Amino acid sequence: MLAPTLVLALALSDQPAIQDVQKPPDPQEQKAEAKEPPTPPHTGIRALAENLVEDVKHLPSKQNLYLTAIGGGLAAAVHPADVGFNTRLRSHYDGVNTAFAPGKYIGNTPEQVAASIGTYAFGRLFNKPKVSHLGMDLVQAQILSEMLVQPLKYATHRTRPDDSNHQSFPSGHAAVTFATATVIERHLGWRKSLLGYTIASYVAASRLHDNRHYLSDVVFGAAVGSIAGRTVVHHASDYWAFAPVALPDGGVALMVTRTR
Repeated sequence: MLAPTLVLALALSDQPAIQDVQKPPDPQEQKAEAKEPPTPPHTGIRALAENLVEDVKHLPSKQNLYLTAIGGGLAAAVHPADVGFNTRLRSHYDGVNTAFAPGKYIGNTPEQVAASIGTYAFGRLFNKPKVSHLGMDLVQAQILSEMLVQPLKYATHRTRPDDSNHQSFPSGHAAVTFATATVIERHLGWRKSLLGYTIASYVAASRLHDNRHYLSDVVFGAAVGSIAGRTVVHHASDYWAFAPVALPDGGVALMVTRTR
């Protein structure tokens, strides 16, 4: 259902802006709505599966196109430094090697999914809808991330730096951990997601240290994870639409609509 339509006149028009016929929403309420995604009425297994299908349908979007372009551009920009960067990052010091060792486990898909399922199960068992919603979105983002990463790996067929196989681009570890961090940021805000993004960056660096990926692999993997996380988590602010409308006197108005 469409909410009341607001029309904002730009400076190109001499006539005043058309006023909203209803009382405008409280700015504080709008801020609260945009801060976290609305909790769905159901967070069961069926809802999870249905939401995942809807997420796949929403993958083709302008937002994701922009993120793909940014991620691809950054990956192309760092590509010339791929080999040299790995060489500098690798270390012969035991302490450094030990510090990076957990990265391959923290960023592994089974471990990430297990933690997400644990969050989801906790919310369901203790009747905490916001927690189960967070867990549900984490699981969906990680599944969606794998759905994007695996076809790209086989399509690009890039050899890993250690020559172990041809599944280097993009980094699945970077994708799944950045998907997790993005979901947390979308649910809890950027301050509470700093740890998540720090861990994701650590995992990405560990893949370079372990010589399993190139820098461009992890950069684009991070973009893929961000796409998955933002596709899964929906804010009220995501549903504003803007359209220019010609006015009779030759001016231009901006029509703003919001769907619920």
